[in-house]
Amino acid sequence: MVPVLEAVPNFSEGRDLGLVRSLVRAIAREGADVLDWSADPDHHRSVVTFIGEPAVVEAAAVAAARFAIENIDLRGHSGVHPRIGAIDVLPLVPLQGLTLADAAASARRVGSRIAELGLPVYFYGAASDPPGRTLAPIRRGGFEAMVDGFPKDQEPDLPVGGGVLPHPTAGAVCVGARKVLLAWNVYVEGVEVEDLEPLAARVRESGGGFAHLRALALALPSRGKVQISMNLEDLDRTSPVDVFMAVEEGVHELGGAVTCTEVIGMLPDTLVPEATRDRLKILKYDSWRDLSRRVLEHTRMRERNN
Repeated sequence: MVPVLEAVPNFSEGRDLGLVRSLVRAIAREGADVLDWSADPDHHRSVVTFIGEPAVVEAAAVAAARFAIENIDLRGHSGVHPRIGAIDVLPLVPLQGLTLADAAASARRVGSRIAELGLPVYFYGAASDPPGRTLAPIRRGGFEAMVDGFPKDQEPDLPVGGGVLPHPTAGAVCVGARKVLLAWNVYVEGVEVEDLEPLAARVRESGGGFAHLRALALALPSRGKVQISMNLEDLDRTSPVDVFMAVEEGVHELGGAVTCTEVIGMLPDTLVPEATRDRLKILKYDSWRDLSRRVLEHTRMRERNN
């Protein structure tokens, strides 16, 4: 079986599409199979999904970090999404013929190579020691909170230089290993973002809501829209449909309506059935976004070439 590792790095650039396309080309030059990329001007963030054998994905991830360090400057960056780095998060995901421990080992190797580029590294998820570290505490306060020195008890796992400061323009990066997750934005009309914030707090895990759900209410100034932006980190334990129904019910209670759902990156198997896609009002469904299908196509191509 061809081993397949996935990387889904998030970058703090969502407005200069030429720059994002150059970033995607830098990843592809390392031999990785780029499945998807997207950019959001209000989040000021882009997300790229690519797969390949572990050594290829590791090399492409380091190339992506190098590009971000050289081309993205956080000193003038502003967006609605929390971030601490030019390449903000870099999760590695085992898809085929690999375990979560394998992905964690890849994450540690990638983190070490990125630190050699001068970018401090935090490990999270299965790559942290002990495993299970989450992103929220690391990113609390954003890049600005660490400009004059890392907050107490929030020092990076792999510091650089004197060890007390982030990279002056690229900040720091969170490198992790995890299972497939669902990154999605539920768009809402008829409700102000201030009224959505208690709902987002209520449904997320830290507020006593759904297990493994992270949620934020965000306003999108350039489009005059609001959304609840979510990551569902364990699709086996929590149903996206249950989460969506709870959000929809809460929005209705506020006098608003859910208009659509935007999935960031690839569609996990949970969302492939037509009934689920329709219930969640998913925008822009195409079969090329089915993760399992694309992994199968990638595997067949690799087997033919070998």
